[in-house]
Amino acid sequence: MVDVFVGKTLLNKEGDLIDPEEALRNKVVGIYFSAGWCPPCRDFTPILCDFYTELVEESEPPAQLEIVFISSDKSSDDMVEYYHDMHGDWLALPWTDQYKHDLKKRFNITAVPKLVIVKENGDVITDKGRKQIRDQGLACFRSWLEVAEVFQNFKAL
Repeated sequence: MVDVFVGKTLLNKEGDLIDPEEALRNKVVGIYFSAGWCPPCRDFTPILCDFYTELVEESEPPAQLEIVFISSDKSSDDMVEYYHDMHGDWLALPWTDQYKHDLKKRFNITAVPKLVIVKENGDVITDKGRKQIRDQGLACFRSWLEVAEVFQNFKAL
């Protein structure tokens, strides 16, 4: 994931600036394209919160998962309100960072919500994270890890 957010700064919910190189190292990352004005987003975000909380905050050891919210909100204030009111304790790209447009192009985002699951170097594991979480629950994380490990082992050959 370092490759996707290299040279960028992310935010946590407290508004602290976070170095993605450190925060995303050795993790499977969900890039969550969403907006507060979008009813399907407002429907899925609590499900994603529960998924994240169970895997990262309530598991011992915590799962190697991080979510990065990419806002399609109409203003910075709208993003902050949606992020604070509905999102989990994951990271976000600042609303003012125009890199969000590059990410939307890179991952072919034409509608929200969309949850793209990538491995650390940015290779896509699945662009159907939302559907997989809805259909498989926590079990989908194991399959994402397996794909990430297969990629890692293949590159080591």
